[in-house]
Amino acid sequence: MMCRDGDLGCRMGQVEQMIRYAYWNTGSKGIVIGLSGGIDSAVAAAFCCQAVGPANVLGLSLPTEVSDPADTRDVGELCSTLGMTYKVIDIEPMLAAYRGMPEFRESPYLLGNLMARIRMTVLYYHANRDSRLVCGTSNRSEYMLGYCTKYGDNAADIQPILHLYKTDIYVVARELGIPAPILEKTPSAGLWKGQSDEAEIGLSYAEIDASLRALESHNWRAESPVERKVFALVQKSGHKRISAPNLLAVPQKPAGTSPGN
Repeated sequence: MMCRDGDLGCRMGQVEQMIRYAYWNTGSKGIVIGLSGGIDSAVAAAFCCQAVGPANVLGLSLPTEVSDPADTRDVGELCSTLGMTYKVIDIEPMLAAYRGMPEFRESPYLLGNLMARIRMTVLYYHANRDSRLVCGTSNRSEYMLGYCTKYGDNAADIQPILHLYKTDIYVVARELGIPAPILEKTPSAGLWKGQSDEAEIGLSYAEIDASLRALESHNWRAESPVERKVFALVQKSGHKRISAPNLLAVPQKPAGTSPGN
């Protein structure tokens, strides 16, 4: 399907086609997605529900003691709006088990990455158990900056919004009817109380997206201080966007592989 520039409906249809193709090609029995209460996972979940039907989509809310209770309430409202099933699984006991590990050290950075990887482990457990695909929730802006955790929130079987800048996510979210509390909240990974994505990155998403668009159109030549900062983050995080270095030549993966590996 070829879409004209600015044809949002067509491009949204392409996302649904991609999800359906992966779903049918792998013989999946469902999709599982982690729902944070934020806009990215909400949009990804809505795409999945439109593509394969809400009865085939399971949402998991995976809070810790630092999670905002409002986020869990927003997950409930979202799933009610979309007609999909969801469960709340507190991962604090899993974090407590890691705290018992010899020489365990705790910092916002270490704990945040651990939370992300525990959550993805829980998602893949459900994928293995129920023959589901894991739906990713990474957007283009954060992926390019490396604002994600290896084998944590950047792990998935399908990535329906990876091509969308963060500012574009809001446009799509309104088109999909995402509830207002999710649309209006400050973007946060929920890694500690009061954490804000833009404050942690040090730039607004409007600045990030404008810089990424300019860099991509000018062959990655930075022409302003903000573009130089964004470009430095893109360079520093390159290892998150490529396969681990190896000397193994792997043949093309055959079609029809099982989901939830």
